Amino acid sequence: MYTNKNILETELNQIKKDGLYKSERKIESDQKSIINVKNKKVLNFCANNYLGLSNNREIIESGQNALKKWGFGLSSVRFICGTQTIHKTLENKISEFLNKEDTILYTSCFDANGGLFETILNKEDAIISDSLNHASIIDGVRLCKADRYRYANSNMDELEKILQKTKKHRLRLITTDGVFSMDGYIAKLDKICALAKKYKALVHVDDSHATGFVGKTGRGSAEYYNVINQVDIITSTLGKALGGASGGFTSANAEIIDMLRQKSRPYLFSNSLAPVIVAASITVLDMLKNSSNLIKKLNENTLYFREHIKEIGLTIKEGIHPIVPIMIGDAKIAQKMAEKLLEENIYVISFSFPVVPKNQARIRVQISAGHTQKDLKLAINAFEKVAKELKLI
Repeated sequence: MYTNKNILETELNQIKKDGLYKSERKIESDQKSIINVKNKKVLNFCANNYLGLSNNREIIESGQNALKKWGFGLSSVRFICGTQTIHKTLENKISEFLNKEDTILYTSCFDANGGLFETILNKEDAIISDSLNHASIIDGVRLCKADRYRYANSNMDELEKILQKTKKHRLRLITTDGVFSMDGYIAKLDKICALAKKYKALVHVDDSHATGFVGKTGRGSAEYYNVINQVDIITSTLGKALGGASGGFTSANAEIIDMLRQKSRPYLFSNSLAPVIVAASITVLDMLKNSSNLIKKLNENTLYFREHIKEIGLTIKEGIHPIVPIMIGDAKIAQKMAEKLLEENIYVISFSFPVVPKNQARIRVQISAGHTQKDLKLAINAFEKVAKELKLI
């Protein structure tokens, strides 16, 4: 035991020395654009709360009503006694929202991805994955016996070469994030779907950083590229734009979803999604169906922040997404910048290896519809002040 403890201590000390240690700050309030940290109010610029719905009063009331009517939890998996009528209602609403035949709920999108590939593919098949895909896709692929191939991020020439090379496989599934979470890049789904059609492959998209706000009506990256009917499988989360609690899902044709209900291990062996989350998520989808005002506000905020952060001289990854990576390079400097920004009442986190490649450390800013223009101006001014102190501009 003593030896093992020393080994771990040595590894942790090296992580700290390299500036890669990820500490957990404690939030002393609900999740919104202004939060309490270390007994003071700060502006939150690192939540996945894209539509500002995490503390929305209508959603909270929906959850409170569900708690009274449907209880705290199901104490069961879905196929035993864990399916309430509201679970089916939510699945139907998601299917309608994404124009798919059916939907299956999971406790997270990580579980949705973890239970997808091994269920529908076998050793006669091939999985073709983008190199920047989320860890949940990577872990899900590892569980599958299909042959594995990887193409460089959004490199369509390389993807096509792999599709040509894998023609003899029974099934081929191209899997990609809809939005790559560390860069804010939207996958080239129009080109991916065209190649999939040409070579008779299936397309899977993890749209966690797009569902609810990317595309004209918030239906995600597939809507953004007008290929929502060409994407075969969509996995996504209820824990980001759609209320921010937890929960995930897979939407696809009826045969795929039925197979997942029969064989997907995270679904079969995990408790049902809590009724409070289910009811609140139904309310969120109804809100999006009735109005696109939050999406419009988010887009306006994103454009404003991106334009003005570049004007002060900081380097960002180009795009239109509310994920705005401010590139620093050195992990220690990025960590120092996040600490100094907190002193300026701006809550952000630095990201470094192994979350992003070495020497590509960054501050990942995330814009919300809950931010006001005053909030954005305060953040931009703080970034300019700290960047000058650290001689970044």
